[in-house]
Amino acid sequence: MKRIFSSPAFPLLAGACLRMLFVLKFPAASGDSVIYQQLAANWLKHGKYAIDIAGQPVPVDLRMPGYPAFLALIYALTGRSGESARLSVMLAQVLVDLACCVAIAALAAVLASLGSRQTNRQWAFLVGLWLAALCPFTANYVAVPLTEVWATFLTALALLILVMVAAEVRAEGPEWPRREWIEGKGYWKWVALGGLVVGVGTLFRPETPLLLVTSMILLGLWMWWRGETKRFVLSAVLMVCACALPLVPWTVRNAITLHEFQPLAPKDTMLPGEVDPKGFMAWERTWLFRVRDCYLVPWKLNDEAIHLEDIPPAAFDTPEERNRVAAVLEQYNEDLTLTTEEDAVFAQLARERTTRHPLRTYLWIPLRRAVRIWFTPRIELLPVSGDVFPLAYMSQEDPVDQRMTILIFFLNVLYIGLGIWGGWRLWKFRRSRGAVMLLVFYIVVRTAFLTTLETPEPRYVLVCFPALIAFGAQVAAGRGRIGRGDTQDTERPGVGMG
Repeated sequence: MKRIFSSPAFPLLAGACLRMLFVLKFPAASGDSVIYQQLAANWLKHGKYAIDIAGQPVPVDLRMPGYPAFLALIYALTGRSGESARLSVMLAQVLVDLACCVAIAALAAVLASLGSRQTNRQWAFLVGLWLAALCPFTANYVAVPLTEVWATFLTALALLILVMVAAEVRAEGPEWPRREWIEGKGYWKWVALGGLVVGVGTLFRPETPLLLVTSMILLGLWMWWRGETKRFVLSAVLMVCACALPLVPWTVRNAITLHEFQPLAPKDTMLPGEVDPKGFMAWERTWLFRVRDCYLVPWKLNDEAIHLEDIPPAAFDTPEERNRVAAVLEQYNEDLTLTTEEDAVFAQLARERTTRHPLRTYLWIPLRRAVRIWFTPRIELLPVSGDVFPLAYMSQEDPVDQRMTILIFFLNVLYIGLGIWGGWRLWKFRRSRGAVMLLVFYIVVRTAFLTTLETPEPRYVLVCFPALIAFGAQVAAGRGRIGRGDTQDTERPGVGMG
């Protein structure tokens, strides 16, 4: 047993088995999967980054090109595309996700080295590797053609680099950090590499630069405090340029093909000829906070009929509001196409509801969304209903689904709890506070950003799990309990900033 828990090979093997279970037993797909597959297939066959409209490949900028490029590479290597190449894509994603586990473990080891002097860095690496390898919430996304695997891996890699930079920049004194590293070429290489990894991550998910923004804000505050404003300006310029470098071909392509300056995928991804439902989405933001309602209302737009009884009562303040929505839906359901006039009605409803209860729109709904995306049972890719209540009825009607949903819910709570506990342990040491601040700040900013999106999908928060798991590994990383003497040892003058 000691050899099993002390060798990295065993958690990687266990992680590979878990991921293969999802690939073979629980393969999944989504609407975005079809778009990615079309983009990759047309890119490979016609040399166009396009989707099929009326039987013809039409160039678009609906999605960033990173994941379609990955799919196109797999298609080229296997000679297959679409569903026939699914297994090859899934196996490649298993390897990427296992590499992500190693990056998370390395991040846990770096955090451990910044904390207590009694911390075993190797033990932190192993615990982080086990937690990452056995985490089902990230592992199950290897079985679906979506960007989550790559986005999580590149975020973990970027966090690893930026945490090392932040720890060195924030500290001071002759013992920590290595001043020759800060003042030499090594610092600039790591700053550039951090920006470059964020740029590559942006090719997969357009919101990845949030990580760069949060890092630069903290680095700017710390360097300004130390009187190193010039060094920060140079660091920021280098990071931004390195981040922008991988985006140049995509930006040039959009300028030449679509005649637009678009370094990122547009926020509202509409097909040519479609009405941008800004009013409809504004109305949703006044009441929508759970992903279950997304299946019943927004994800049916322009595709299926939307029934008034599927909309929760919280979407209506008065019977008059309900009647106005019913009238619009009656017209919409005739041809399943939202018109400009119908969208204008929803926009007016959104303005009225926001004026009536501004805190609801700008505070309470976002807070409820944040809680939901963090604490929802992550069963969207599993053949589980997710129905738990009423307890007695579901226990008789579908006991397996009920127990599985409850188990996954509490497993998610366990990971979050370990992350909070480990982050608090690290905060007790001055040397690690810079790293803790960067990771926590990123999680908070990322969560706040997600509450502004049209649909509160829990999968979008998975890129925060590398930081959460690395924090959680600190709970078991110490050889003993944190004591007063150890805290004093790491906080003596000349070691870190208060």
